[in-house]
Amino acid sequence: MDGGDEEHNYTSHLAQVTEGEWAGWSYYPGGDPYEDLAGPFYFQDRPTGRVCAFRAEKKHMNGGMFLHGGCMMTFADFALFVLARDALENSMAVTATFNGEFVGSAGIGDLIECTGEVVKAGRSMIFMRGLIVNATRGGDPMMSFSAVLKKVGKRPA
Repeated sequence: MDGGDEEHNYTSHLAQVTEGEWAGWSYYPGGDPYEDLAGPFYFQDRPTGRVCAFRAEKKHMNGGMFLHGGCMMTFADFALFVLARDALENSMAVTATFNGEFVGSAGIGDLIECTGEVVKAGRSMIFMRGLIVNATRGGDPMMSFSAVLKKVGKRPA
């Protein structure tokens, strides 16, 4: 998730939204081709911590017209790296392990949010946990997850 070549790495694409529903949020257009296809996914810092979010669209649904589990996992993976930004410092990383439990659903138009935390940041591994909720439905839980990010080297300057 941390980008492609040295000149156009993931973090070099950070952009701020200035108008519309997502004004005041940040995102990474062109930073990760798969996330660009699946998203857009956004994040912002709040007094209670960093929050990631997106609005569920038809493209995010499964055959039963509920939010696809793969979409939730993709969003959670995006959130891992956003939530771990401070712990990653200038390191590149990959998702080494990912565990998730699906506990709720969403439909088209629902606002999906994710919060989480770094449980422990070691020299080469970052242990994380998070929760995805349906903000439209009062914060009903949709997925709890835990993961480990593996640092794989320094990010190019």
